[in-house]
Amino acid sequence: KEGLFDDAVKKQIPKFPWKVGVVTSPTGAAVRDILNVIRRRNPKVSVVLRPAKVQGEGSAKEIATGIQDLNSVKDVGVIIIGRGGGSLEDLWAFNEEEVARAIYASKIPIVSAVGHEIDFTISDFVADLRAPTPSAAAELTVPLLEKIQKEIRSLTEELIEIISSKIEKYW
Repeated sequence: KEGLFDDAVKKQIPKFPWKVGVVTSPTGAAVRDILNVIRRRNPKVSVVLRPAKVQGEGSAKEIATGIQDLNSVKDVGVIIIGRGGGSLEDLWAFNEEEVARAIYASKIPIVSAVGHEIDFTISDFVADLRAPTPSAAAELTVPLLEKIQKEIRSLTEELIEIISSKIEKYW
């Protein structure tokens, strides 16, 4: 009824985020996967890790607080929240109302990357984008540096041609 799942309120994921916030366990495989993918795709992108418990008592509060904290960090373009797979109980923090409301209230777009492809949580439905895995979240949010450079070269060449033709026309 409150519209937390509505597509109409979903924020656009930026095309070129230069700073990515991550809310997850600092010791899990998920954070290593996210960091490896981001470094491989674009080493110029910086990552702000907001450590949080991602299962067990108090984890929902830590995840929600992590989202709120990253909303006050300058220039964060997108936030990835998540963890690797596990049982329904292991993933439960991402089903808590407190986390759903923090996602909804975030001014920064949120990508939910909880578990594996077959896992779904309430966070996935509230988030601006659902990624099937933490690695996929990094792939979906950080463009390849080579692709960006190629696009800039192409646009530069196009701009030079346009300017040259204008100069010739008026010369």
